[in-house]
Amino acid sequence: MPDVEVNYDDLNTVAKLQNTPRYHDLMKKVDEAIESGVPATMAKLSEDDPEYQLIVECNTLSVDIDNEIGVIHNYIRDKYRLKFPELESLVQHPIDYARVVKRIGNEMDLTLVDLEGVLPSATIMVVSVTASTTNGKPLAEEVLQKTLDACDRALDLDESKKKVLNFVESRMAFIAPNLSAILGSAVAAKLMGTAGGLSALSKMPACNVQILGVKKKNSAGFSSATLNPHTGFIFHSEIVQGSPPSLRTRAARLVSGKSTLAARVDATMGDRLGQTGRAFREEIQKKIEKWQEPPPPKQPKPLPVPDSDPKKKRGGRRLRKMKERYAMTDMRKLANRMSFNIPEESSLGDGLGEGYGMLGQAGSGKLRISAGPSKLSTKVKKFKEKKYGSSGATSGLTSSLAFTPVQGIELSNPSAQAALLGSGTQSTYFSETGSFSKIKKIV
Repeated sequence: MPDVEVNYDDLNTVAKLQNTPRYHDLMKKVDEAIESGVPATMAKLSEDDPEYQLIVECNTLSVDIDNEIGVIHNYIRDKYRLKFPELESLVQHPIDYARVVKRIGNEMDLTLVDLEGVLPSATIMVVSVTASTTNGKPLAEEVLQKTLDACDRALDLDESKKKVLNFVESRMAFIAPNLSAILGSAVAAKLMGTAGGLSALSKMPACNVQILGVKKKNSAGFSSATLNPHTGFIFHSEIVQGSPPSLRTRAARLVSGKSTLAARVDATMGDRLGQTGRAFREEIQKKIEKWQEPPPPKQPKPLPVPDSDPKKKRGGRRLRKMKERYAMTDMRKLANRMSFNIPEESSLGDGLGEGYGMLGQAGSGKLRISAGPSKLSTKVKKFKEKKYGSSGATSGLTSSLAFTPVQGIELSNPSAQAALLGSGTQSTYFSETGSFSKIKKIV
């Protein structure tokens, strides 16, 4: 509840619930109902019956009591802040704060105050150490008396709230049978009391139902990494606490969803026997058990069936040509190899630069080996000669100039070259440059 700034000196002007006739009338009816026990007509109870109306009013009263305790808590803090200002940050729960203030009173030495049973041991140690260094001063008798009276009133309201919740819990099996079947009567009564009734609870989403009853835990001097968020009434229910710790948050989320559905069934009086709630509880338990099952063992994977069919890989003349085109040459193979105990030659000498491997280590003293003729290069050469060979025509770039070592540039005369070859048979049949010609036989 948010802090309310209280400036009134009189507690009766601030806390008015216990002085109202409605509070006394409802508490009287609750006492009479608890003494009389559960009526026989409770199973057929409708919304118009006085017993049902009393239960709904008790749920509303429990909410009003919580608000009243918050107001009184602010009043106590304002008064006791002069004595022990650090206490409100160490003990944040209103009822625990009222009990501690009532135990301490005006005592400055907390070693003389017994706080066992009121606070945890770790919190008691922190409070004692802080009280030894506090700047607070003892309160006046009048202020101290008003503070203690406010503490008594807060504790009385807490007792009244417990009585109201016990009464509602005794009737929960008839008012909300499905919700009680899942969570139990105690937790169902707390949820209804915090939400403001069964109708208000049925209108809430599951995410809000899950955090009903969340209390900010005191972590003074301790890490908050181990604190579980969203831990309300549902988280502390029997079905959630019975699951493993690693699955409790997940189980609380599941239970809150099913509880919301059960509350809606109860609000519309769809199932007065609680069969829906019991079915929901069995479903929750089966899911929690399913979460705890170990994973299935890994099955051994069999080897694939041998494939006797030919592989669908590329083959043939085109693949052989491609492999020959990109194949590693003998020079590269020798450059990539190194012989044992023989230093390789390098481009810069003394092992510097690019190494030549086994090139030139066969005794010839050469860094290069003669490359053999390649089949591919031979075929390419023949292909070029066949398609792109000379046709006998004179090119436009052909020159009659000749370069000789004697006179340099000379102008050659084709006719003079022909005269040197001679004429007749000498120029044809016995010519060194001539060729055979086909002679047509004359019949």
